[in-house]
Amino acid sequence: MQQTTNTILMVRPVHFRMNEQTAINNYFQEDIDIKNQEINSLAQQEFDMFVEKLRSVGVQVIVVDDKKETDTPDSIFPNNWVSFHQNGNVGLYPMFAENRRLERREDILETLEAHGFIIKNIIDYTSAEEENIFLEGTGSLLLDRVNHKAYCALSPRADEDLFIEFCEDFEYTPIIFTANQTVDGVRKPIYHTNVMMCLGETFAVICLTSIDDKKERKNVISHLKEDGKEIIDITETQMNNFAGNMLQLRGANDVRYLIMSQAAYDSLTSKQISTLEKHSKILSSSLSTIETCGGGSARCMMAEVFLPKA
Repeated sequence: MQQTTNTILMVRPVHFRMNEQTAINNYFQEDIDIKNQEINSLAQQEFDMFVEKLRSVGVQVIVVDDKKETDTPDSIFPNNWVSFHQNGNVGLYPMFAENRRLERREDILETLEAHGFIIKNIIDYTSAEEENIFLEGTGSLLLDRVNHKAYCALSPRADEDLFIEFCEDFEYTPIIFTANQTVDGVRKPIYHTNVMMCLGETFAVICLTSIDDKKERKNVISHLKEDGKEIIDITETQMNNFAGNMLQLRGANDVRYLIMSQAAYDSLTSKQISTLEKHSKILSSSLSTIETCGGGSARCMMAEVFLPKA
């Protein structure tokens, strides 16, 4: 099993804006005072530049255009509705926001097959939406694919029972905790695990102070240490700049790159950067419009493709 892939799926936005349906519990989103059309155009520029940077280091990026006829402002974050696994399995996930459910597209799976990837089974959890139960893909699930462990911060978008069901189906050991952020002086659940934590091959970036329960925090640390991960602890301020929302990928000649936004990179201390550089090269790209309106960053934009090839 591999923890990193050299192939990702990305969806180019056509209606990107602040999604009012996700803003309910995504406290990273902010309203900006420009027209939606202009927001989308800025997001497209950031997207294209990001794809160009990834391709320039040898990451294989499969880009699919969002559809004009559906109102899918968050389609730029495909990792929430789908996950691709080395044994040919694909997971489809139940989404909190109704307009995000329209992002699930069969033709995207067909595109991957057209690129020579093999899909053996589709494990579909989407009927849970009817009971208002959600688990938003690798936003909610942080997968240690080598050690078969899945980390999940419970929230309105990450249901404990469904997470355990996922772990049984995909053969992962569940590591469950609650991660909070301070919103107007109140501690509230962070909407996705992947904004407070990133798992690389030999390291983990994590906002430990977001795990208020000391026992849960100790449990997460002990699992990471047991698997030989060097822990890079980030502050809540750094997390708010998306320093937890990173992804390690493989580029040309199997070189490892840690992908993050410019805001995330700028929030890190020089000591944190040099620690990360021992494990991976760093690639950053400016995603300020996407981060501000979408409340997600670099990691959320990339759905890792681990499927076998024909």
